[in-house]
Amino acid sequence: MPATRSALFRGALAAAAALPLLTLAACGYGSKSQGADADQKVAAGARKIDGLDSVRIGYFGNLTHATALVGHRKGFFQKALGGTKADYATFNAGPSEIEALNAGSIDIGWIGPSPAINGYTKSDGKSLRIVGGSASGGVKLVVNPKKIGSLKGVRGKRIATPQLGNTQDVAFLNWAAQQGWKVDAQSGKGDVTVVRSDNKVTPDAFKSGAIDGAWVPEPTASKLVAEGGRVLLDESSLWPDKKFVITNIVVSQKFLKEHPKAVQAVLEASVDTNKWINANPGAAKAAANEQLAADSGKALPANVLDPAWKSIRITDDPLAGTLGAEAAHAVEAGLLQKPDLKGIYDLTLLNKVLKARGAATVSDAGLGAR
Repeated sequence: MPATRSALFRGALAAAAALPLLTLAACGYGSKSQGADADQKVAAGARKIDGLDSVRIGYFGNLTHATALVGHRKGFFQKALGGTKADYATFNAGPSEIEALNAGSIDIGWIGPSPAINGYTKSDGKSLRIVGGSASGGVKLVVNPKKIGSLKGVRGKRIATPQLGNTQDVAFLNWAAQQGWKVDAQSGKGDVTVVRSDNKVTPDAFKSGAIDGAWVPEPTASKLVAEGGRVLLDESSLWPDKKFVITNIVVSQKFLKEHPKAVQAVLEASVDTNKWINANPGAAKAAANEQLAADSGKALPANVLDPAWKSIRITDDPLAGTLGAEAAHAVEAGLLQKPDLKGIYDLTLLNKVLKARGAATVSDAGLGAR
């Protein structure tokens, strides 16, 4: 790959790392997450796992992180951790969560594939492991129907993505390239103008006409629809079997090595949460929304929550084969040198949990740690 592309990727990482971080007194990153008091109490006399006082868990306030939202709200994580306290922090962007993981401010987290790939490759394979899956789907291209009437009509328009080099940004750049359009990955200028916009402000930008559409995860996509937008493309339609990884579970390698019992407990809670979500979709949707309200101070209205929830598939499978494809998309966009992802997965504990519950094990697609 030409040196200029390598420089592009370094620039993208530097820009992402420079994003302002919200202060959390306990760890210095993210925002302290709130839960239902009854669900968060450590049972009297319960035994600590590995002697740990707490396990620090990170996630985003997105419905694509439903496992973490519901597991927090319904107390699945605290129950599995026994006498070890489940502490939570929420993040707005992948790079800040990876930085918190690297700094030891969180131990385990729910995160998208691109930040996981970036974090792993930037550390030469020493920072993290993907230890489980969480969700597939939940990403859409939503446009202003008065400005864009077809996929070809996206050319020449202003389309928002959440952040330079994030999972949706890479996906949109890859899709634009498949249309034969040229876009400079770093500046976002070209046959389409890519506007990097925080998901929190994208609906207002859409409403004001500052952008013509956005390639975004849920619930932002459904918020745009509520503002008069139209779903022009569901990203799942671009993938085999309509499945692609949108959220994985990552853990610092240091924590995994030193506290495998704690990691296994979190994975047990994740598997049990996913089973409960899929068996009780209505109650799970409500629980996720309650946790979003607790974390952000505002619940999602039904006209946003209902369509957003329907587009997300909850799964224990990390869909490892699609991670390699997403990395290839980043390479083709000029945001990443061809990465060596060997060892990014360690699904040993997850498969142990799945076997114990009589469920099918999952594959690391040849990218597992040895």
